[in-house]
Amino acid sequence: MSDQLSSSAQSVTEMVEGLARAARVAQRQLAQMDAPAKEQALKFAADALRSAEAEILAANAQDIVNGAANGLSPAMLDRLKLTPERLAGVADAVAQVASLTDPVGQVIDETARPNGMVLQRVRVPVGVIGIIYESRPNVTADAAALCVRSGNATILRGGSEAVHSNRAIHAALVKGLTRGGVPADAVQLMPTQDRAAVGAMLAAAGLIDMIVPRGGKSLVARVQADARVPVLAHLDGINHTFVHAAADADMAKAIALNAKMRRTGICGAMETLLIDATYPDPHGLVEPLLAAGCELRGDARACAIDPRIAPASDEDWDTEYLEAILSVAVVDGLDAALAHIAAHASGHTDAIVTANQAVADRFLGEVDSAIVMHNASSQFADGGEFGLGAEIGIATGRLHARGPVALEGLTTYKWLVRGSGQVRP
Repeated sequence: MSDQLSSSAQSVTEMVEGLARAARVAQRQLAQMDAPAKEQALKFAADALRSAEAEILAANAQDIVNGAANGLSPAMLDRLKLTPERLAGVADAVAQVASLTDPVGQVIDETARPNGMVLQRVRVPVGVIGIIYESRPNVTADAAALCVRSGNATILRGGSEAVHSNRAIHAALVKGLTRGGVPADAVQLMPTQDRAAVGAMLAAAGLIDMIVPRGGKSLVARVQADARVPVLAHLDGINHTFVHAAADADMAKAIALNAKMRRTGICGAMETLLIDATYPDPHGLVEPLLAAGCELRGDARACAIDPRIAPASDEDWDTEYLEAILSVAVVDGLDAALAHIAAHASGHTDAIVTANQAVADRFLGEVDSAIVMHNASSQFADGGEFGLGAEIGIATGRLHARGPVALEGLTTYKWLVRGSGQVRP
């Protein structure tokens, strides 16, 4: 049996290496396509998604049935589900990426040296990007579009819960992209759900240039722990909203309710509400959340606001719920809010609601997260809402790219040096 398992793992590794080599060849061809050609190919891809609506929705319906039978949570099923409106949004996002400015070839800066040499830093594709993701079938289209527009080949490995949806979306994308001249191997979908394929991708240093994981904490943690390829990712979305004493009450209610309950299963959802101890109407802030069916867990002062608020455990402050559960803490002003966020935030998105601009400026300057907001819902933590088109994910690290990762985040740069015969003394 051990020999059979070893042979199976070897065959998966060989398959992944073959996909990566084919992607490398396709990426070199893709890199030679000019911006208008890539734009047209992506428009064809968007059209192909619209034309394949019936097939994609039928495939998604099968995934929903399977997911419910396998015990997926309501939040996970919501992430998985496609409707005609959501699918139209997926196609529109691909078309939007097509219309964005191509970053490849952009001159970041230019310097003339005293010896007459001219140096430029120019944006270039990263190369071959592996995307490992769960649940959301829209990632198949978003990732493909962003990678093609930025000149990268991609290998997509979606979760088993969305396998039928991913295959239908991928087939439509490739049909449109190849019509526009993009090599089919520039966008490949992993043909197996064998978990060994993930390990093979993570180990494919020199064949895959970057890994982007999108999914649950266990997936991202595994990728970050095991990868021998650079990783661009966030682990948790433990996002805070601090309602300052000077917050407008109506604005605070609307933002808190939207930040948590618009869609509880997305990474931009608020997971902890911080209320200034001198905020005049804390009950008016939590009542709409309770009325909407949100379970609240609080510290002692928060529990005193409403008897329906249950005591929070130590773990609650470090939990990404991704469902209708919210931690609530009452804090003594801005400094205490900043300290709580520094201790418990995941570096994703944190927000303040206040009419005091000086307080807002301190919060924006001192909170060390990828996205920091003033008087806005954390649900706006999204590449599309930032005007970037579809995003490939949110990055919370401090290297290369941070926040919503779109076209620019999928490029690196090279130096171009133009001389006139200079030799170094």
